[in-house]
Amino acid sequence: MNVLFIEDDRMNRRVVRDMLDVAGVTMMEAESAEDGLQAIDVQDFDMLLIDLRMPGMDGITAIGHIRARADGKAAVPIIVITADTALDLRERCIAAGADEVLFKPVAMDALFEAMGRILARDADGGMLV
Repeated sequence: MNVLFIEDDRMNRRVVRDMLDVAGVTMMEAESAEDGLQAIDVQDFDMLLIDLRMPGMDGITAIGHIRARADGKAAVPIIVITADTALDLRERCIAAGADEVLFKPVAMDALFEAMGRILARDADGGMLV
């Protein structure tokens, strides 16, 4: 599995990388939404992890750009990982096109459970049997 983590904080990227290494997941990193969008242009990813608050473009805007693509990359699963605790945040992220929302500090079991739920869905959003 090949994952892209778009996150401006180096320590947060390292923590998630260490978690994913346990499961044998390859993680690429992007320090900004703009860098992440460029990475998506040139490489295929099985899943995206995106922070919301970054300098420049924020995560919600980046998700909008990804979902507006005219190719198959528009459907890549997205998990938001954020420290923002606004009451309506989950709804705004899902409305923007995120599949899951996790709050920092993210626990390894919560990350793997969210990834598992996404991987278990079929193309119509239902659960695989």
